[in-house]
Amino acid sequence: MQQDLRELLLRAVRAGSAPAIVAAWGTAGSDFSSEVQGSATLFPKLVDASKETWFDLASLTKPLVTTTLTLLAFRSGVTDLRTRVGEVIDEVRGTEVGDLEIDHLLTHTAGLPAWLPLYCLAENRPDLLPSRLGRIRLDARPGQKVVYSCIGFIVLGLMLARIADEDLDSLFRREVLKVVGLEGELGFLPDPATHSLASGTSRSTVEIKLIEDLGYDQNNLPPTGHGLPDDGNARFLGGIAGNAGLFGTVRAVGALASEYLPGGGSLLSSEEAAAATVLRTGNLEQGRGWGCLLYTSPS
Repeated sequence: MQQDLRELLLRAVRAGSAPAIVAAWGTAGSDFSSEVQGSATLFPKLVDASKETWFDLASLTKPLVTTTLTLLAFRSGVTDLRTRVGEVIDEVRGTEVGDLEIDHLLTHTAGLPAWLPLYCLAENRPDLLPSRLGRIRLDARPGQKVVYSCIGFIVLGLMLARIADEDLDSLFRREVLKVVGLEGELGFLPDPATHSLASGTSRSTVEIKLIEDLGYDQNNLPPTGHGLPDDGNARFLGGIAGNAGLFGTVRAVGALASEYLPGGGSLLSSEEAAAATVLRTGNLEQGRGWGCLLYTSPS
């Protein structure tokens, strides 16, 4: 099996699917096997990827960070599924966004747009973002349809930070990484001088087109940089956001994701893991739990 997988990854790298691909597999409670092919860095010189390479984990931030912290907030009783955004973020109280419940955000059924350049909406001022969120109009009634939304998880991340009165980075390190022993393998804003990082994009071509299609100025896009997430909204929020910004190794991803397997793990209980991964969107477009797309989804 491993030889077949090695050949599959090698073919994908040679075909240009990605400069580097890392795969890991295993079962709960066991060590993970992994396979690595390709280069973590192409310029100014080739650097081979390894099991220790930190990748920009992009939207894996949603389940690994934001959903996990939300479950822990449920456990502590500081919030619950019916908590509305406006109960936590006063600036949006009385708006469509303010009336959304955490359950809507976790299942991508809030009716929020899939994506918006929040840095344009807030004039590149993170301090203005909470009040500007109230200007966002919903595309559908909450609970009516599934639309995978980065905006929803950014809002949820802001709520968690506001409840805890600290940023997601320190909250995640204390409540999750220290507990599961992954402090050296997962985190926001990794230092390129001390971490082996896979290179990110040098020009956000897709995001620039999205900005222009919406009629905004592409010059508002926050600059890219080594060790910064490819996601523009996450860079706008200092590299720490509920939708993106997490970096880490393949082993760490597997270890934290395995907390959601049946039976839970050292952090999540079996009941919490089951609650997060049960179907919560009925017969809508996608089968979703809290923060995750279920493998039974018709999509």
